[in-house]
Amino acid sequence: MKHSFSLFLCFLCFLAGCSGQNKEKKVNGDSSDGKLQIGLVFDVGGRGDKSFNDSAYNGLELAKAKHGINFLFIEPQGEGADREAALRQMAVDPDIGLIIGVGMLFSEDITAIASEFPNKKFVCIDYIHQPEVVIPSNLQGIVFEEKKGSFLAGALAALVTKTKTVGFIGGMESSVIKKFESGFIEGVRSINPGVNVISGYIGMTGSAFANPAKGKELALGQYGKGADIIYQAAGASGLGVIEAARESKALVICTDRDQQSVAPGFVLSTMTKAVDRAVLKTVETVLDGSFKGGGVSVFGLADRYTDYVYNEKNASLIGLKNHQQLEEIRKKIIEGKIVVDETAVEQ
Repeated sequence: MKHSFSLFLCFLCFLAGCSGQNKEKKVNGDSSDGKLQIGLVFDVGGRGDKSFNDSAYNGLELAKAKHGINFLFIEPQGEGADREAALRQMAVDPDIGLIIGVGMLFSEDITAIASEFPNKKFVCIDYIHQPEVVIPSNLQGIVFEEKKGSFLAGALAALVTKTKTVGFIGGMESSVIKKFESGFIEGVRSINPGVNVISGYIGMTGSAFANPAKGKELALGQYGKGADIIYQAAGASGLGVIEAARESKALVICTDRDQQSVAPGFVLSTMTKAVDRAVLKTVETVLDGSFKGGGVSVFGLADRYTDYVYNEKNASLIGLKNHQQLEEIRKKIIEGKIVVDETAVEQ
């Protein structure tokens, strides 16, 4: 059954043990128990994607465990057309001091709403900044070095592939996901220009991040054409790609959050974006008064906010020699000896 946002928030408040009283205006964003209260609106796919959204949620859980904050969340319906209404519902709540939009699709709406509510703090993960738009002083965009991380994923794929054919599957065809594809292709070519890369996208709208069936279909097609490794950047749709890897007895490189547990032995690695750590760090800037809006914060390779997974679970799949080579590449990217332009998208 589809509930209204108001009823949904009330239900969440009840679960969290929040008081429905004392609703006077509180511009400091403290709830009735004196703790910072945060409102989070999920991207398409919502909780349970074992990827981007789950990582953001985990960041709030970390903040709650470490600092005792309270939080509420909303999952937009369908393709997320109601995300603007969800953000506004959070913004008008006097107890919520920080509002987080999870995903690039929030960029335009959260910019407008932040201007309307200057006493609230806003954060947008994977924020897309249009050059002609002034970012409000109470809004902080968060981005990751996806292209550099994807370069490492491409290098890894080229080092490990036996068929000399690899694949890429993106969710929504967009500027952000194009960075994943472009970085991956550049990484492959840096190791072996002769490796063939097959690319595909699930769709042109936000629902492309929540279609595992389509993800599986595209992946089975690429494996059928000889790809033995696919790099997926598709949110919840990526779960279908992982299932296709299992069925095809092939390998997949995942994104955002380590997904080895979904298909042990078939997940070569994950290009991780530490959304959870970035959320935690941002919450801490609100708590200590150092929060800075009006711009975009980059979380990258240097501090391993953008990274790849190598541990005891996948070490045998990657191989020590390949891992050592990847670490050398990573070091050269950080030092500028290998140039990966985050703004350039290869066609």
